[in-house]
Amino acid sequence: MDLLKAMDVSAGGMAAQSARVKMIAENIANADSVITDEGTAYRRKQIQFKADLDKASGLTHVHIDRIIEDDKTPFRKVYEPSHPAANDQGFVLYPNVDTMVETVDLREATRMYEANMQAIESAKEMMARSMDLLR
Repeated sequence: MDLLKAMDVSAGGMAAQSARVKMIAENIANADSVITDEGTAYRRKQIQFKADLDKASGLTHVHIDRIIEDDKTPFRKVYEPSHPAANDQGFVLYPNVDTMVETVDLREATRMYEANMQAIESAKEMMARSMDLLR
């Protein structure tokens, strides 16, 4: 039934947005992490998605292609000579995480998740109506 396929695609979209929300939460949680296991400040992470065509079903599914670090946005430099992570010039490198950008991204991911959930609810309602008509 085509409605089941629509539900499957929407469920995949929900899973993708859920992973995006988790990554955004990690970025926000580490917005002040000046020292990581690598010895540098935390770098903002982003998820890249990829759409693949399933030839058997004819559906396009989205999945996580890879997780990348934002190396284009520089670290924030703050002059704090008394900080344990300060360099020789007295500057501390803070993560390149902008909580305002993360908040906007979080709102977008949440809305996309809700849209996929609403699509599933609509498909369920159509299936229920179809069953009622067959009675």
